[in-house]
Amino acid sequence: MRVLHRLSGRVPLWPLDPVPPTGPLLVEIYTSLAARAAGLRPGRSKIRDGGALDAALAELGSPPCGMVGPVSDHASDALLSAAWLRLIAHDAAPWNPSPLSDALARTEGWTFGIV
Repeated sequence: MRVLHRLSGRVPLWPLDPVPPTGPLLVEIYTSLAARAAGLRPGRSKIRDGGALDAALAELGSPPCGMVGPVSDHASDALLSAAWLRLIAHDAAPWNPSPLSDALARTEGWTFGIV
């Protein structure tokens, strides 16, 4: 939260702020969606090995990261999510879920992929 407060007014947080035509945008993401898109089963979405991360990235059409041995699940979540977001960025549907309203997003919060 401290980071969000420091970035307030400089980097929009979607869906609370409008999406800018260019530049950065913060989105809280349900990282299991990226893992499932990469072929991982529900409940087995944490990747903690460089080889497994490269295999998942390949499923999303991304080049390998080349990490060897243990990898933190935070790092693998970030890399896999970035690859998945790049893959779906052109698709309007995930960015415009029908049940999401401004009032709900402002009062309840929202995580990309959970509706």
